[in-house]
Amino acid sequence: MKEDKLSRRTFIHNTSLMAAGTIAGTLARSGYADVPANIKRVVKKGRINQSVCKWCYRRQSLDELCAAAAKMGLKSVELLSGRDLQTVKKYGLVCAMVSSHGIARGMNNKEYHADCIAKIRTGIDATAEHKFPNVITFSGNRAGIPDDVGLENAVVGLKQIVGYAEKKKVTICIEYLNSKVNHKGYMFDNMAWGVELCKKVGSERLKILYDIYHAQIMEGDIIRTIRDYHEYFGHYHTGGNPGRNEIDETQELYYPAIMRAIVKTGFKGYVGQEFIPKRDPLTSLAQAAQICDV
Repeated sequence: MKEDKLSRRTFIHNTSLMAAGTIAGTLARSGYADVPANIKRVVKKGRINQSVCKWCYRRQSLDELCAAAAKMGLKSVELLSGRDLQTVKKYGLVCAMVSSHGIARGMNNKEYHADCIAKIRTGIDATAEHKFPNVITFSGNRAGIPDDVGLENAVVGLKQIVGYAEKKKVTICIEYLNSKVNHKGYMFDNMAWGVELCKKVGSERLKILYDIYHAQIMEGDIIRTIRDYHEYFGHYHTGGNPGRNEIDETQELYYPAIMRAIVKTGFKGYVGQEFIPKRDPLTSLAQAAQICDV
């Protein structure tokens, strides 16, 4: 126990130092206006296809983040739509998860089906045009709807669009979110609900976006869940808990072991870094990329 703890601490400490050294001194000079010139590649093994969520880096332009991500060895910048998709291609990247409709009004409520389906269809078209893999969707909030009714409503709604996704060779990913801290009332807050949805829809073009941060808050048992249900997972998100900050020694999840569990399943999709940096953003991103490069 003591040796394992020391090993973990040493690993993360060393990666933190190396990542920080990669871009030290440049952020203060640039004021986030320029991409640091001395960013180096930190992804060396590449067994995890890494992505980064743009919304976590609001002080940087998309061009700046794409340039930095490409230099680090990441393969994607995600949760984008429209003209932003062409920007990521300019840097030799993909958008591993294209946006669609909002979180609160989702597929569990028939009143929102028309709007959600239209936005998913638009996302599918853009994704297919650029030969990207996935489009996001959400269950929506409970808002008085029982979980079993919301499940059946989601099945009805997704069956109206999943055939189009099959035709376009795009995967729709429904995201697991926590209803305890960040998204009060969100329906897909437990693995049983999402797995049953996938089974009932019955298409390889519907998968779960397994957000490790959210799952840790609701159910924990991350590695066992990956082992048991990986066939239903089309995408992963990271994040430190508590707080959704850096995925380092400041939080309770040990991402090297989690990434090794993902690799062991044979997963060939993407893992999106979705934490909100408390330190210099690119320093934190480089550190996270190195931690996950198992």
